[in-house]
This record gives sequence, structure tokens and C-alpha cells, in this order.
Amino acid sequence: METPDNATPAEETTGIAAQDWATASAEPQYRAAVVDLLGALAYGELAAFERLAEDAKLAPTLADKAELAKMATAEFHHFERLRDRLTAVDAEPTAAMEPFAKALDDFHRQTAPSDWLEGLVKAYVGDSIASDFYREVAARLDSDTRRLVLSVLDDTGHGNFAVEKVRAAIDADPRVGGRLALWARRLMGEALSQAQRVVAERDALSTMLVGGVADGFDLAEVGRMFSRITEAHTKRMAALGLAA
Repeated sequence: METPDNATPAEETTGIAAQDWATASAEPQYRAAVVDLLGALAYGELAAFERLAEDAKLAPTLADKAELAKMATAEFHHFERLRDRLTAVDAEPTAAMEPFAKALDDFHRQTAPSDWLEGLVKAYVGDSIASDFYREVAARLDSDTRRLVLSVLDDTGHGNFAVEKVRAAIDADPRVGGRLALWARRLMGEALSQAQRVVAERDALSTMLVGGVADGFDLAEVGRMFSRITEAHTKRMAALGLAA
């Protein structure tokens, strides 16, 4: 996952964000929220690995195929780190991921790309929207969990790769731009709907976003958060040479 064009929100310096995991996890609801968050992230990384490996089959050249395989490997290593962290905090990884599998699988099924370029746009736009969301949440996490979350959101190189390939395709055939712009707008809507649905179904995550165990979040802030995510999406579209 990656957010190449979106700045990380400023880290909190008080409350839970100023604590380490050992201190913060004494609050049962906070611990449950973090297990949910790590479970959602872990399944997201596993799904990203599977998708990139599948997209490699659509690659037009051997070099492109190798590049996607390298990115898929990076996503799998991210998954391993999250899985190991869940085990370390006495959470069963499969059980932590299971609540999020259907929503993510449904998203990928509903947004299956029809060709190589759609696959690139999906990885760049869809993954980045998810990463923006997790980065927003990370600013309110304990220091240990925040460090892990931000590290697994590091750019795997897919952002620059996608921009280069999509721009080259549009230069070669400007008509491609209109089709990909419509595709990216659909991805944006589906990704935001999926994120909101997942959060709504998990009480601990909902509480983390709207108040309670996560310092500083309220309903108004949630609205501002989604506005920032939308703004970052618009910038990425411009980077791709597409109209938002």
C-alpha cells in the first residue's frame, strides 16, 4: 500500500498517541480496536499481494511482469510483519483478519480490472485511498503501533510505476484518458463505501474514529478526514493525467 502524494497527518503528542503499546493496551476497548485495525491491514496486504501477482499476468512486457512481482513480494512482507505483530500481542491472525475478508473480497470482485492499465490505476488509486485512511488513524495510535502501521504503508514503488505507464499510454492514445478517468472515479466511490461499511460494522473501530478511546476524533473530524482523503485523490488523478 502507498500514499506517495499525501502527507502524513501530524502526530498527536498527548493521550494515547503519547503512550507505548504496553500502557495503551491496558484499555480493553483500545486493544480491541488495534487488533481490528491490524487485522484489516493484514488482510489488505495479503489481498494486495494476490492482486499484484494476478495483474502481473496482464503485463505487456517481461520487465513489467518482473516489476509487479517485486511489488507483490513487498506487499507479502508487509503482511508477514502484521501477522507477526498480531501473534505478539496474543491475537490469532486469522481470526483478526476474518471479519474484513468479505468486504475486501467484494470490493476486489466488483472492481476487477479489464486490462493492464485499469489494473495499474486500481492499485495506485484504490490502495492509496486505503493507505490515506490508515495514516489518518495512525496519528492517534500508541507509538509502537503507529510505527508499525506507517512502516507497512511505505511506498512499494507502485505509485511512480503506475504514473509513468498510464501517462505514456495517454500520450500514445489520448482517448485512453477518458476511460481511465471514469474507472478511477468508480474506484474512489467503491473504496470509500467499503471503508465506511467496514468501520460501521466494528464497534471498536467506530469508537476509535468518533471518540472514546482515540483522543481527538469526533464526527466533525471524521468529515474533515474524508475531505482530506478526497483532496489527496484529486492530486493523484492529476499526477496520472486524469480528470478527477
